[in-house]
Amino acid sequence: MAGKKTDATARILQIICLSLIAFGLVFSSGMSSQASEKWYVSLYTGQYSDTALNEIVRLNTAYEDSHVYVLSVGKGLGGYKDLIGYELEGQVARHAGKQDHTEVNCAFTLRWLPFIWDKYLDTSFAFGNGLSYATSDPELEIRESDDHRTNQLLYYILVEFAFSLPQRPDWDLFVRVHHRSSVFGLIGNISTGSNFVGWGLRYRF
Repeated sequence: MAGKKTDATARILQIICLSLIAFGLVFSSGMSSQASEKWYVSLYTGQYSDTALNEIVRLNTAYEDSHVYVLSVGKGLGGYKDLIGYELEGQVARHAGKQDHTEVNCAFTLRWLPFIWDKYLDTSFAFGNGLSYATSDPELEIRESDDHRTNQLLYYILVEFAFSLPQRPDWDLFVRVHHRSSVFGLIGNISTGSNFVGWGLRYRF
């Protein structure tokens, strides 16, 4: 039985990875010559939110005394008609408070670029998804699980708004939701996850 669960999890992860690669290839066929392909580095911190991701997006959340500190490095992979940019990002995260472990994440991100007020405050909205690996089972995910267990390898999602001054386009201040999920039991046959809400600073070069 355990072997079947492992095989199912492996197939799900393969499908996710192949879907992300295919999605990037489709977008690359319409790449704009003006698209950004810069590298970037960012630092951000977040606090644990004991609410679901959809509630956080609606600005309805409750926080607990657990924090994450993240260093990320990424690269712009191009864009589509100056409307959408796409990026690949890797992260190393350290947890403190009610959790004490390290986390490694990777994500493919789509970034919506144009907003009508960009000449005053350049704004973008990003949604990324990928994989997250924790060096030990996160305590808060164990607590939130129906059967009090989690998986070190889970699905990863980021949701972000970023802001920069038009005269300093290489610097972004951003707010982000940092989310790990078992995808409603698809990974590891468990139902759990965690959300951190925070802010950070990014430099593109």
